[in-house]
Amino acid sequence: MLPLIRSEEKNRLSRWLRARNPCDPATLKTVSRILDAVRRNGDAALVRLTLRYDRVDLRKTGFTVPGDEIRLARARVGRDFLVALRHSARNIRAVACSQAPKAWSISTRPGVNVGQTVRPLDRVACYIPGGRFPLPSTVLMSAIPAMVAGVREICLTNPKPADAVLAASSEIGVRTVFRLGGAQAIAAFAFGTESVPRADKVVGPGNRFVAAAKKLLAGECGIDFVAGPSELVVVGAEGPPGWIAADMVAQAEHDPDASAILITPSVRLARQVQRCAARILAELKLPVAEAALSSRSAVIVTPGLAEAVEWANELAPEHLTLLDDAVGHLDQVRAAGAVFLGKYSPVAAGDYASGGNHILPTAGAARARGGLTAADFVRTISVQRLSGRGLFGLKDTIVRLADAEGLKAHSYSIRARFADDPPAQGR
Repeated sequence: MLPLIRSEEKNRLSRWLRARNPCDPATLKTVSRILDAVRRNGDAALVRLTLRYDRVDLRKTGFTVPGDEIRLARARVGRDFLVALRHSARNIRAVACSQAPKAWSISTRPGVNVGQTVRPLDRVACYIPGGRFPLPSTVLMSAIPAMVAGVREICLTNPKPADAVLAASSEIGVRTVFRLGGAQAIAAFAFGTESVPRADKVVGPGNRFVAAAKKLLAGECGIDFVAGPSELVVVGAEGPPGWIAADMVAQAEHDPDASAILITPSVRLARQVQRCAARILAELKLPVAEAALSSRSAVIVTPGLAEAVEWANELAPEHLTLLDDAVGHLDQVRAAGAVFLGKYSPVAAGDYASGGNHILPTAGAARARGGLTAADFVRTISVQRLSGRGLFGLKDTIVRLADAEGLKAHSYSIRARFADDPPAQGR
Protein backbone atom coordinates (compact mmCIF):
# COMPACT_ATOMS: atom_id res chain seq x y z
CA MET A 1 0.00 0.00 0.00
CA LEU A 2 1.19 3.51 -0.81
CA PRO A 3 1.99 5.23 2.52
CA LEU A 4 0.26 8.56 3.19
CA ILE A 5 2.36 11.35 4.72
CA ARG A 6 1.10 14.78 5.73
CA SER A 7 3.43 17.66 4.87
CA GLU A 8 3.58 18.78 8.51
CA GLU A 9 5.31 15.50 9.42
CA LYS A 10 8.72 17.11 8.84
CA ASN A 11 10.88 14.45 10.49
CA ARG A 12 9.26 11.61 8.57
CA LEU A 13 9.61 13.48 5.28
CA SER A 14 13.25 14.34 5.97
CA ARG A 15 14.12 10.69 6.60
CA TRP A 16 12.32 9.70 3.45
CA LEU A 17 14.13 12.33 1.37
CA ARG A 18 17.55 11.27 2.66
CA ALA A 19 16.89 7.69 1.53
CA ARG A 20 17.04 8.78 -2.14
CA ASN A 21 20.85 8.85 -2.37
CA PRO A 22 21.84 6.51 -5.24
CA CYS A 23 25.51 6.39 -4.19
CA ASP A 24 25.66 5.05 -0.64
CA PRO A 25 29.11 4.46 0.95
CA ALA A 26 28.95 0.66 0.64
CA THR A 27 28.18 0.87 -3.08
CA LEU A 28 30.95 3.40 -3.64
CA LYS A 29 33.43 1.12 -1.86
CA THR A 30 32.49 -1.90 -3.98
CA VAL A 31 32.58 0.10 -7.20
CA SER A 32 35.93 1.66 -6.32
CA ARG A 33 37.47 -1.83 -6.22
CA ILE A 34 35.95 -2.67 -9.61
CA LEU A 35 37.29 0.51 -11.18
CA ASP A 36 40.76 -0.13 -9.80
CA ALA A 37 40.75 -3.67 -11.19
CA VAL A 38 39.86 -2.45 -14.68
CA ARG A 39 42.42 0.35 -14.51
CA ARG A 40 45.17 -2.07 -13.54
CA ASN A 41 44.29 -5.18 -15.54
CA GLY A 42 42.23 -4.03 -18.51
CA ASP A 43 40.67 -6.83 -20.55
CA ALA A 44 41.58 -9.52 -18.02
CA ALA A 45 39.57 -7.72 -15.35
CA LEU A 46 36.63 -7.22 -17.72
CA VAL A 47 36.57 -10.94 -18.56
CA ARG A 48 36.61 -11.89 -14.88
CA LEU A 49 34.04 -9.30 -13.75
CA THR A 50 31.63 -9.93 -16.64
CA LEU A 51 31.68 -13.65 -15.93
CA ARG A 52 31.08 -13.01 -12.23
CA TYR A 53 28.30 -10.43 -12.45
CA ASP A 54 26.64 -11.09 -15.81
CA ARG A 55 27.41 -14.78 -16.40
CA VAL A 56 28.85 -13.95 -19.83
CA ASP A 57 32.19 -15.43 -20.89
CA LEU A 58 33.81 -12.81 -23.11
CA ARG A 59 36.52 -15.30 -24.11
CA LYS A 60 33.82 -17.25 -25.96
CA THR A 61 31.46 -14.49 -27.13
CA GLY A 62 34.01 -11.78 -27.87
CA PHE A 63 33.77 -8.23 -26.57
CA THR A 64 31.51 -6.99 -29.37
CA VAL A 65 28.43 -8.37 -31.09
CA PRO A 66 29.22 -9.47 -34.67
CA GLY A 67 27.29 -8.00 -37.59
CA ASP A 68 25.65 -11.31 -38.48
CA GLU A 69 24.13 -11.54 -35.00
CA ILE A 70 22.78 -8.00 -35.27
CA ARG A 71 21.22 -8.75 -38.67
CA LEU A 72 19.58 -11.92 -37.34
CA ALA A 73 18.19 -10.01 -34.36
CA ARG A 74 16.70 -7.42 -36.69
CA ALA A 75 15.03 -10.15 -38.74
CA ARG A 76 13.52 -11.74 -35.61
CA VAL A 77 11.82 -8.67 -34.10
CA GLY A 78 9.21 -8.25 -36.80
CA ARG A 79 8.07 -5.43 -39.07
CA ASP A 80 5.67 -3.77 -36.63
CA PHE A 81 8.42 -3.28 -34.09
CA LEU A 82 10.72 -1.74 -36.71
CA VAL A 83 7.95 0.65 -37.77
CA ALA A 84 7.52 1.72 -34.14
CA LEU A 85 11.28 2.28 -33.85
CA ARG A 86 11.27 4.51 -36.93
CA HIS A 87 8.34 6.57 -35.68
CA SER A 88 9.98 7.11 -32.30
CA ALA A 89 13.41 7.81 -33.84
CA ARG A 90 11.94 10.44 -36.15
CA ASN A 91 10.45 12.37 -33.24
CA ILE A 92 13.59 12.08 -31.08
CA ARG A 93 15.72 13.32 -33.99
CA ALA A 94 13.43 16.31 -34.59
CA VAL A 95 13.74 17.40 -30.96
CA ALA A 96 17.51 16.82 -30.89
CA CYS A 97 17.99 18.98 -34.01
CA SER A 98 16.36 21.87 -32.16
CA GLN A 99 18.73 21.40 -29.20
CA ALA A 100 22.07 21.43 -31.00
CA PRO A 101 24.18 24.49 -30.07
CA LYS A 102 25.06 26.87 -32.91
CA ALA A 103 28.20 28.83 -33.71
CA TRP A 104 27.90 32.59 -33.16
CA SER A 105 30.00 35.74 -33.12
CA ILE A 106 29.48 39.23 -31.69
CA SER A 107 31.47 42.45 -31.53
CA THR A 108 31.73 43.65 -27.92
CA ARG A 109 33.34 46.92 -29.11
CA PRO A 110 35.07 48.11 -32.28
CA GLY A 111 37.94 45.78 -33.06
CA VAL A 112 36.98 43.16 -30.45
CA ASN A 113 35.20 40.07 -31.75
CA VAL A 114 34.17 37.18 -29.46
CA GLY A 115 32.39 34.07 -30.64
CA GLN A 116 31.82 30.38 -30.28
CA THR A 117 32.58 27.48 -32.55
CA VAL A 118 31.04 24.06 -32.02
CA ARG A 119 32.84 20.74 -32.46
CA PRO A 120 31.38 17.27 -31.86
CA LEU A 121 33.00 14.84 -29.45
CA ASP A 122 35.11 12.19 -31.19
CA ARG A 123 33.80 9.09 -29.40
CA VAL A 124 30.97 8.44 -26.93
CA ALA A 125 29.74 5.32 -25.18
CA CYS A 126 26.02 4.87 -24.60
CA TYR A 127 25.18 2.63 -21.66
CA ILE A 128 22.03 0.55 -22.20
CA PRO A 129 20.85 -1.02 -18.92
CA GLY A 130 20.74 -4.80 -18.88
CA GLY A 131 18.36 -5.38 -16.00
CA ARG A 132 14.89 -6.88 -15.96
CA PHE A 133 13.78 -5.51 -19.32
CA PRO A 134 15.46 -4.86 -22.68
CA LEU A 135 15.43 -1.11 -23.37
CA PRO A 136 15.61 -0.39 -27.11
CA SER A 137 14.11 3.02 -26.36
CA THR A 138 17.28 3.95 -24.48
CA VAL A 139 19.32 3.07 -27.58
CA LEU A 140 17.37 5.72 -29.47
CA MET A 141 17.41 8.29 -26.66
CA SER A 142 21.18 8.09 -26.12
CA ALA A 143 22.54 7.57 -29.62
CA ILE A 144 20.32 9.80 -31.77
CA PRO A 145 21.29 13.09 -30.03
CA ALA A 146 24.95 12.05 -30.42
CA MET A 147 24.39 11.43 -34.14
CA VAL A 148 22.64 14.79 -34.56
CA ALA A 149 25.59 16.47 -32.82
CA GLY A 150 27.96 14.86 -35.34
CA VAL A 151 29.84 12.44 -33.06
CA ARG A 152 32.09 10.35 -35.30
CA GLU A 153 32.13 7.11 -33.29
CA ILE A 154 29.23 5.88 -31.14
CA CYS A 155 29.52 2.69 -29.10
CA LEU A 156 26.66 0.97 -27.30
CA THR A 157 27.26 -1.28 -24.33
CA ASN A 158 24.94 -3.84 -22.76
CA PRO A 159 25.91 -7.08 -20.99
CA LYS A 160 23.36 -9.28 -22.76
CA PRO A 161 21.95 -7.38 -25.74
CA ALA A 162 18.43 -8.58 -26.54
CA ASP A 163 17.11 -8.74 -30.09
CA ALA A 164 15.13 -5.53 -29.54
CA VAL A 165 18.27 -3.65 -28.44
CA LEU A 166 20.30 -4.93 -31.39
CA ALA A 167 17.48 -4.13 -33.82
CA ALA A 168 17.29 -0.58 -32.48
CA SER A 169 21.03 -0.11 -32.92
CA SER A 170 20.79 -1.45 -36.47
CA GLU A 171 17.81 0.77 -37.29
CA ILE A 172 19.68 3.99 -36.48
CA GLY A 173 23.00 2.82 -37.91
CA VAL A 174 25.08 2.18 -34.78
CA ARG A 175 27.11 -0.94 -35.49
CA THR A 176 29.44 -1.23 -32.49
CA VAL A 177 27.78 -2.99 -29.56
CA PHE A 178 29.87 -4.17 -26.61
CA ARG A 179 28.84 -7.00 -24.27
CA LEU A 180 29.70 -5.09 -21.12
CA GLY A 181 27.58 -3.90 -18.20
CA GLY A 182 27.76 -2.52 -14.69
CA ALA A 183 30.54 -0.44 -13.17
CA GLN A 184 33.13 -2.37 -15.18
CA ALA A 185 31.62 -1.11 -18.45
CA ILE A 186 31.85 2.50 -17.32
CA ALA A 187 35.45 1.94 -16.21
CA ALA A 188 36.37 0.31 -19.53
CA PHE A 189 35.28 3.34 -21.56
CA ALA A 190 36.71 5.82 -19.07
CA PHE A 191 40.21 4.27 -19.06
CA GLY A 192 40.30 2.30 -22.30
CA THR A 193 41.57 -1.30 -22.42
CA GLU A 194 43.15 -3.55 -25.04
CA SER A 195 39.72 -4.22 -26.58
CA VAL A 196 37.66 -1.21 -25.49
CA PRO A 197 38.42 2.28 -26.80
CA ARG A 198 38.55 5.20 -24.41
CA ALA A 199 35.50 7.46 -24.79
CA ASP A 200 35.28 11.22 -24.44
CA LYS A 201 31.97 10.77 -22.65
CA VAL A 202 29.79 8.01 -21.20
CA VAL A 203 26.02 8.57 -21.09
CA GLY A 204 22.93 6.62 -20.17
CA PRO A 205 20.97 5.40 -17.14
CA GLY A 206 21.85 2.43 -14.94
CA ASN A 207 21.58 0.88 -11.51
CA ARG A 208 23.29 2.18 -8.36
CA PHE A 209 26.60 0.56 -9.34
CA VAL A 210 26.58 2.34 -12.69
CA ALA A 211 25.64 5.60 -10.96
CA ALA A 212 28.48 5.20 -8.47
CA ALA A 213 30.97 4.42 -11.25
CA LYS A 214 29.97 7.56 -13.14
CA LYS A 215 30.32 9.64 -9.99
CA LEU A 216 33.81 8.31 -9.27
CA LEU A 217 34.98 8.62 -12.88
CA ALA A 218 33.54 12.06 -13.64
CA GLY A 219 37.05 13.53 -13.61
CA GLU A 220 38.46 10.77 -15.81
CA CYS A 221 36.00 11.17 -18.68
CA GLY A 222 32.86 13.15 -19.38
CA ILE A 223 29.51 11.91 -18.07
CA ASP A 224 25.98 13.16 -18.52
CA PHE A 225 25.00 13.00 -14.84
CA VAL A 226 24.80 10.60 -11.92
CA ALA A 227 21.41 8.93 -12.34
CA GLY A 228 19.88 6.51 -9.89
CA PRO A 229 16.51 4.73 -9.79
CA SER A 230 13.64 6.27 -11.71
CA GLU A 231 11.25 8.82 -10.13
CA LEU A 232 7.83 10.34 -10.74
CA VAL A 233 6.12 13.14 -8.84
CA VAL A 234 2.48 13.94 -9.61
CA VAL A 235 1.03 17.26 -8.39
CA GLY A 236 -2.63 18.22 -8.38
CA ALA A 237 -5.98 17.95 -6.64
CA GLU A 238 -8.18 16.85 -9.53
CA GLY A 239 -7.81 14.06 -12.07
CA PRO A 240 -8.81 10.48 -12.87
CA PRO A 241 -7.45 8.50 -9.91
CA GLY A 242 -7.13 5.35 -12.01
CA TRP A 243 -4.92 7.15 -14.55
CA ILE A 244 -2.79 8.72 -11.84
CA ALA A 245 -2.34 5.36 -10.12
CA ALA A 246 -1.51 3.71 -13.47
CA ASP A 247 1.26 6.22 -14.11
CA MET A 248 2.66 5.67 -10.62
CA VAL A 249 2.62 1.88 -10.99
CA ALA A 250 4.26 2.23 -14.41
CA GLN A 251 7.12 4.18 -12.87
CA ALA A 252 7.44 1.74 -9.99
CA GLU A 253 7.80 -1.32 -12.24
CA HIS A 254 11.28 -0.17 -13.32
CA ASP A 255 13.04 -1.08 -10.10
CA PRO A 256 12.27 -1.87 -6.43
CA ASP A 257 14.18 1.34 -5.63
CA ALA A 258 12.08 3.46 -8.00
CA SER A 259 9.77 6.05 -6.46
CA ALA A 260 6.33 7.36 -7.40
CA ILE A 261 4.90 10.23 -5.36
CA LEU A 262 1.55 11.99 -5.46
CA ILE A 263 1.55 15.42 -3.80
CA THR A 264 -1.96 16.74 -3.38
CA PRO A 265 -4.10 18.96 -1.15
CA SER A 266 -6.99 16.53 -1.64
CA VAL A 267 -7.27 13.74 0.94
CA ARG A 268 -10.11 12.32 -1.14
CA LEU A 269 -7.91 12.02 -4.25
CA ALA A 270 -5.08 10.59 -2.13
CA ARG A 271 -7.31 7.78 -0.83
CA GLN A 272 -8.73 7.07 -4.30
CA VAL A 273 -5.25 6.77 -5.81
CA GLN A 274 -4.15 4.45 -3.00
CA ARG A 275 -7.09 2.14 -3.72
CA CYS A 276 -6.59 2.26 -7.50
CA ALA A 277 -2.88 1.48 -7.18
CA ALA A 278 -3.68 -1.54 -5.01
CA ARG A 279 -6.21 -2.74 -7.58
CA ILE A 280 -3.76 -2.35 -10.50
CA LEU A 281 -1.02 -4.19 -8.62
CA ALA A 282 -3.40 -7.06 -7.87
CA GLU A 283 -4.55 -7.19 -11.49
CA LEU A 284 -1.11 -6.99 -13.16
CA LYS A 285 0.81 -8.96 -10.49
CA LEU A 286 3.93 -6.76 -10.40
CA PRO A 287 6.02 -7.62 -7.33
CA VAL A 288 8.76 -5.14 -8.23
CA ALA A 289 6.26 -2.29 -8.52
CA GLU A 290 4.59 -3.37 -5.28
CA ALA A 291 7.95 -3.26 -3.47
CA ALA A 292 8.73 0.20 -4.86
CA LEU A 293 5.31 1.63 -4.00
CA SER A 294 5.31 0.30 -0.46
CA SER A 295 8.89 1.23 0.48
CA ARG A 296 10.08 4.06 -1.79
CA SER A 297 6.88 5.90 -2.71
CA ALA A 298 4.24 7.96 -0.96
CA VAL A 299 1.18 10.16 -1.10
CA ILE A 300 1.96 13.54 0.49
CA VAL A 301 -0.97 15.70 1.56
CA THR A 302 -0.33 19.47 1.61
CA PRO A 303 -2.46 22.49 2.57
CA GLY A 304 -2.72 23.71 -1.03
CA LEU A 305 -1.41 23.44 -4.60
CA ALA A 306 1.27 26.09 -4.16
CA GLU A 307 2.72 24.09 -1.25
CA ALA A 308 2.51 20.92 -3.33
CA VAL A 309 4.61 22.47 -6.11
CA GLU A 310 7.15 23.68 -3.54
CA TRP A 311 7.50 20.12 -2.29
CA ALA A 312 8.07 19.05 -5.89
CA ASN A 313 10.81 21.67 -6.18
CA GLU A 314 12.38 20.28 -3.02
CA LEU A 315 12.38 16.79 -4.55
CA ALA A 316 13.62 18.04 -7.96
CA PRO A 317 12.26 14.85 -9.54
CA GLU A 318 13.23 13.11 -12.74
CA HIS A 319 9.62 13.28 -14.01
CA LEU A 320 7.02 15.80 -12.82
CA THR A 321 3.36 15.55 -13.86
CA LEU A 322 1.15 18.58 -13.28
CA LEU A 323 -2.51 17.55 -13.36
CA ASP A 324 -4.92 19.81 -15.21
CA ASP A 325 -5.72 21.93 -12.16
CA ALA A 326 -1.98 22.38 -11.44
CA VAL A 327 -0.84 23.31 -14.97
CA GLY A 328 -1.27 26.99 -14.07
CA HIS A 329 1.54 26.55 -11.53
CA LEU A 330 4.14 25.68 -14.20
CA ASP A 331 5.90 29.02 -13.66
CA GLN A 332 6.41 28.02 -10.03
CA VAL A 333 8.37 24.89 -11.07
CA ARG A 334 12.11 25.48 -10.67
CA ALA A 335 13.64 21.99 -10.71
CA ALA A 336 12.57 18.89 -12.65
CA GLY A 337 14.12 16.71 -15.32
CA ALA A 338 10.99 16.76 -17.50
CA VAL A 339 7.51 18.17 -16.92
CA PHE A 340 4.32 16.56 -18.28
CA LEU A 341 1.24 18.78 -18.43
CA GLY A 342 -2.30 17.47 -18.05
CA LYS A 343 -3.96 14.08 -17.95
CA TYR A 344 -3.19 13.21 -21.57
CA SER A 345 0.58 13.63 -21.10
CA PRO A 346 1.66 10.41 -19.38
CA VAL A 347 5.34 9.84 -18.69
CA ALA A 348 5.17 6.69 -20.84
CA ALA A 349 4.69 8.93 -23.90
CA GLY A 350 7.99 10.62 -23.14
CA ASP A 351 9.62 7.30 -22.41
CA TYR A 352 9.00 6.10 -25.94
CA ALA A 353 7.70 8.30 -28.69
CA SER A 354 6.87 11.98 -28.11
CA GLY A 355 10.47 13.01 -28.85
CA GLY A 356 11.63 14.39 -25.50
CA ASN A 357 14.57 12.51 -24.05
CA HIS A 358 13.95 9.99 -21.27
CA ILE A 359 17.56 10.03 -19.99
CA LEU A 360 17.01 12.42 -17.11
CA PRO A 361 18.63 13.43 -13.80
CA THR A 362 17.38 11.70 -10.63
CA ALA A 363 17.82 11.94 -6.85
CA GLY A 364 17.68 15.72 -6.89
CA ALA A 365 20.25 16.23 -9.65
CA ALA A 366 17.61 18.20 -11.59
CA ARG A 367 18.48 21.13 -9.31
CA ALA A 368 21.62 21.53 -11.43
CA ARG A 369 20.67 20.42 -14.95
CA GLY A 370 18.04 18.95 -17.23
CA GLY A 371 18.00 15.80 -19.32
CA LEU A 372 20.27 14.55 -22.08
CA THR A 373 20.33 16.72 -25.23
CA ALA A 374 22.38 17.07 -28.38
CA ALA A 375 24.34 19.77 -26.52
CA ASP A 376 25.85 17.04 -24.31
CA PHE A 377 27.78 15.70 -27.30
CA VAL A 378 29.65 18.78 -28.46
CA ARG A 379 32.47 21.02 -27.31
CA THR A 380 31.74 24.73 -27.44
CA ILE A 381 35.04 26.53 -28.02
CA SER A 382 35.43 30.23 -27.38
CA VAL A 383 37.08 32.16 -30.23
CA GLN A 384 38.40 35.72 -29.96
CA ARG A 385 40.01 38.15 -32.40
CA LEU A 386 41.16 41.64 -31.49
CA SER A 387 42.62 44.30 -33.75
CA GLY A 388 45.30 46.71 -32.55
CA ARG A 389 42.64 49.34 -32.14
CA GLY A 390 40.40 46.95 -30.25
CA LEU A 391 43.16 45.93 -27.82
CA PHE A 392 44.18 49.57 -27.30
CA GLY A 393 40.60 50.37 -26.32
CA LEU A 394 40.77 47.69 -23.60
CA LYS A 395 44.39 48.35 -22.55
CA ASP A 396 43.72 50.51 -19.50
CA THR A 397 40.97 48.22 -18.21
CA ILE A 398 43.13 45.10 -18.54
CA VAL A 399 46.23 46.69 -17.00
CA ARG A 400 44.33 48.07 -14.00
CA LEU A 401 42.64 44.74 -13.28
CA ALA A 402 45.87 42.76 -13.71
CA ASP A 403 47.78 45.15 -11.46
CA ALA A 404 45.04 44.94 -8.83
CA GLU A 405 45.42 41.16 -8.82
CA GLY A 406 49.21 41.41 -8.61
CA LEU A 407 49.72 39.59 -11.92
CA LYS A 408 52.57 41.71 -13.30
CA ALA A 409 53.25 39.58 -16.37
CA HIS A 410 49.63 39.84 -17.45
CA SER A 411 49.85 43.61 -17.30
CA TYR A 412 53.22 43.60 -19.08
CA SER A 413 51.91 41.40 -21.92
CA ILE A 414 49.45 44.17 -22.78
CA ARG A 415 51.73 47.18 -22.29
CA ALA A 416 54.52 45.53 -24.29
CA ARG A 417 52.41 45.58 -27.42
CA PHE A 418 52.22 49.34 -27.41
CA ALA A 419 55.60 50.34 -25.95
CA ASP A 420 57.47 50.00 -29.25
CA ASP A 421 54.58 50.49 -31.66
CA PRO A 422 52.22 53.29 -30.53
CA PRO A 423 50.56 53.48 -33.96
CA ALA A 424 49.16 49.96 -33.33
CA GLN A 425 46.29 51.62 -31.58
CA GLY A 426 44.91 52.70 -34.91
CA ARG A 427 45.11 49.31 -36.63
